[in-house]
Amino acid sequence: MASTPAPLTVAPRAPLLAFVACAGGMMFFGAMDSAMKAVTIDIGVIAALFWRCLIGSALAGALFWWKGNRRLPRGAALRLHLLRGTVVAGMAVLFFWGLARTPMAETVAITFIAPIIALFLAAVLLKERIGRGAVLASVLGFGGVLVIAAGRLGWLGGEAAASQGEAGWQGIAAIMASAVLYAWNLILQRQQAQIASPQEIVLVQNVIMGFWFGLAMPFAGAAMPGDAAMAAPIGWGLLTLAAMLAILSLSLLSWAYARAEAQALVPLEYSMFIWGALFGWLIFNETIGWTTLAGAALIVTGCWQVARRQAS
Repeated sequence: MASTPAPLTVAPRAPLLAFVACAGGMMFFGAMDSAMKAVTIDIGVIAALFWRCLIGSALAGALFWWKGNRRLPRGAALRLHLLRGTVVAGMAVLFFWGLARTPMAETVAITFIAPIIALFLAAVLLKERIGRGAVLASVLGFGGVLVIAAGRLGWLGGEAAASQGEAGWQGIAAIMASAVLYAWNLILQRQQAQIASPQEIVLVQNVIMGFWFGLAMPFAGAAMPGDAAMAAPIGWGLLTLAAMLAILSLSLLSWAYARAEAQALVPLEYSMFIWGALFGWLIFNETIGWTTLAGAALIVTGCWQVARRQAS
């Protein structure tokens, strides 16, 4: 049986640096989501993710080699990489499929329910006890999602027309399913950051995700390089930009999670609402209605209940 790798030895750092790195990572993730939404609308989610991972693997491989890393992961570290890469692949497909059908601010607000889901996953995976605070948090979070969904479907006089109907529900359902996988990813991210460098994490995750998307390409009718949808230089430019932003964001987050506890960094996830709203407004001319703000407030309140429980 392979032994568990020893945690990386890192020099002491001021916690503020970890917070700044995490906040920067969330900003770059928001920018990456914008680029990916534009590409996904044009060529489809599987093709967009496959080509982004292919470009990302080349860039991450160069960075991995430049930093002097020569040894690829094995044993327990490789198994953890494979698990997280597979989870993130499924999460990405659901998220970007839903993002192409839902405004960015609403998408990000719904994914805020992930920390609440992570609490229940911890109860299942780590046998932790679920208290009354967690139940209250889940009720608030689910209520927030319902408010956002009702606004999107026009039931509360929200900013969207009720004619969106089925498409609106499909987008919201995909984002909710992605949030479940993202919650699992939050647990795996902290474990992974303790045993691997950011360069290793970025490279292996791009390769693993690219492998799964490559297998799906023939069945998804995805765009290939010779297709008209992939011919425009702007498409390749956006894919390259998305790959670079993903590498930068993942590197910053991996660095931060190796130097600070997850419960201290998870609240910074809420800054994604700001970036989602900003980029959605600047690039896609999306607006934010009162139902989105009210739903996000309920979800964030529920997440703070989770944070208070973890800190106590």
